[in-house]
Amino acid sequence: MTTLTISAADGSGRKVGQREFITLMAALMSLNALAIDAMLPALDDIASSFQIADPNKRQYVVGIYLLATGFGSLVPGLFADRYGRRPVLFISMAIYIVTSLLCMIAPTFEVLLGLRALQGFGTAGLMVLPAAIIRDRFEGDKMARLISMIFIVFMAVPVLAPSVGQAVLVFASWEWIFFTLALFAIAACTWAALRLPETLDPDHRQKIDPRTVVRNLPLTLRTRAAVGYVLAAGLTFGGMFGYINSAQQLIGEHFGAAEQFPLIFGASAATLAFSSWANSRIVERFGARRVSHTALIAFFLVSAVQVFAAIEKADSLAWFFPLISINLCLLGFLGANFGSIAMQPFFNSAGAASSVQSAIRMLLGAAMGIAIGQLYDGTALPLAMALLISSVLSLCLVLFSEKGKLWTRPRQPRYIGESPH
Repeated sequence: MTTLTISAADGSGRKVGQREFITLMAALMSLNALAIDAMLPALDDIASSFQIADPNKRQYVVGIYLLATGFGSLVPGLFADRYGRRPVLFISMAIYIVTSLLCMIAPTFEVLLGLRALQGFGTAGLMVLPAAIIRDRFEGDKMARLISMIFIVFMAVPVLAPSVGQAVLVFASWEWIFFTLALFAIAACTWAALRLPETLDPDHRQKIDPRTVVRNLPLTLRTRAAVGYVLAAGLTFGGMFGYINSAQQLIGEHFGAAEQFPLIFGASAATLAFSSWANSRIVERFGARRVSHTALIAFFLVSAVQVFAAIEKADSLAWFFPLISINLCLLGFLGANFGSIAMQPFFNSAGAASSVQSAIRMLLGAAMGIAIGQLYDGTALPLAMALLISSVLSLCLVLFSEKGKLWTRPRQPRYIGESPH
């Protein structure tokens, strides 16, 4: 790996090496994943604690958080383009810590969901800002490679988080999982405060006024080269969110593997880490488009087999596990590449563009994930059908952005705003 140093753009002199930068960005992004996946083993206990009769309602602890993150993603990028990346990041971290502690003492299920919504909305910066920080320093396939390398570290969280939650439940009640989240956030916040440089060039700061908001927020939707990739990412990740929402019921109840749930869920999620590593090794050679387009075709084919298995092999974990693992693996070749392609046209408004794109992806994905979870009927068929439908629609959207041509690799990207060169 080429050694690079990420320096401060504000004259503070703060610097961080590439390896530490990758790990730090992954740690910040991981807090969101931890807030989702660490809760999965506790959903049964939460439902029992609040005497929730409908078993599917327990999924709202995850789904509401994801949906609120989508709405919240519209906010931090705009402020980060004006005041810099660091201040907005630390406000997001503070909200994460405070709401985690408040969730411990929620008196009712409705209050808990309200706090989870506040937590997701307020900490959306942890999802938005890393992409903007990376875009401040990198672009194109190099940006895709760096994001993939970050995802290698980041994806260790979905692998380990259910085990973290399960470990807490061995010694304490579900409330202490939220205390654990707060501890992780405090550690990450301290690290960022000491080491993370401000990457936004002072010359690129934008005023927050109605004209800036009106111009920047719809920009992604007006940019053909970006909008198809953003919507396609939302659809494909919606399938993953549907799996996350229903995984505890699907694996623990339908397939009767409750005791092995952390291991099975973690093993399937581990394929994302592998594919992110593989993507980081090949994306600069073959291009983000060629890699992601090939993965999207494969995603469609595997989803079709998954529908067959859900119908003909409905009770077979031996069929379900490898197929869902392959689809999660393919997402590692889609997410980072789709994100970098969609961000490529934006230079001077990277923060706003990252906010809008994150919001669209999260809102679409979270809404789809909630719908899939609520359609859970004791079988894997709703999830399988959702994956197949999302893959078909995603392919159509990518074709729209690429004007009907797949596997292209443009020599000169088009920029919205001033060129960085």
